Amino acid sequence: MDIIFILSTAVESAIGPIAAVYALAAIGLNMHFGYTGLLNFGQVGFMLVGGYGMAVSVTTFGQPLWVGFLASIGCAIVMALLLGVPTLRLRSDYLAISTIAVAEVARLVYRAPFARDITGGVYGLQDFADGFYAANPLSGRYELGELSFAGDELWLMLWAWGLVALASAVMWLLIHSPWGRVIKGIREEEDAVRSLGKNVFVYKIQSLILGGVFGALAGAMIALHQQTIVPDQFMPQVSFYLWAILLLGGAGRTLGPVIGAMTMWFLLTVFDELLRSMAGEGLLPFLQSADIGGLRHAVVGLVLVLLIVARPQGIVGNRKEMLVNVK
Repeated sequence: MDIIFILSTAVESAIGPIAAVYALAAIGLNMHFGYTGLLNFGQVGFMLVGGYGMAVSVTTFGQPLWVGFLASIGCAIVMALLLGVPTLRLRSDYLAISTIAVAEVARLVYRAPFARDITGGVYGLQDFADGFYAANPLSGRYELGELSFAGDELWLMLWAWGLVALASAVMWLLIHSPWGRVIKGIREEEDAVRSLGKNVFVYKIQSLILGGVFGALAGAMIALHQQTIVPDQFMPQVSFYLWAILLLGGAGRTLGPVIGAMTMWFLLTVFDELLRSMAGEGLLPFLQSADIGGLRHAVVGLVLVLLIVARPQGIVGNRKEMLVNVK
């Protein structure tokens, strides 16, 4: 069993483009739940409209890639308004159910036969990432010790982690501004904020839009990474991945989603490679290769449960941030 190979592969995954994409989407979820107290279980819906906003603009309407990114942001704003106006006055449990439902309805609409001319239906869209990779100045492979990345992968990582850094900086600046203090006040006790003359509903809409934009950009980046997009990439369980990442890293902390995403992908890859090595050496004769994916999730889930028991606020979280009355 090559432990060095397993650990290096896990580190590559922890700093790779997928970890960055999930960190970006979790930053948006942190805006909703960690700072505003909104129980949004439909963050994957923002990823869906963001990814398709970019892909449809480039593939269906022949627009340049930068227009596609603007379309992703625009789609996130529209979805936030359509979702927020009727639901943000609901109690937390009803809000959670509504956000799941809206995200799932959006997925079904994008895969429906009547939308095939625009979205590609169940077959999705391809050939929209050529311009992104054509602009890549990197070629070959780049190595740092045991770590190795292809040029295209490193190009995507630079953009994805750059967006994560930008989003984290924006979040830190906003949360430490007067606007951020109002947002955190809404999380703690919105009636008190309302009594001070603040329009709580407008602040909630603003929070939903901002977090949704980060989710939409994450959807656009994952589409570029896979160079194809289909509606079934955006199943409801993606939102629960994001929740696990947020709670693992620490809700209500600027770096919580980033650390959570890196830790989650490190653990998933470590246990995946470890189980494959043990099965290959005959140490787990009862384990079939098809079972490894499910078993690694079970093991990582157990590790997360133990961590939550020992440290419910997450790796870098503040226990006070978890003691909130979510709206």
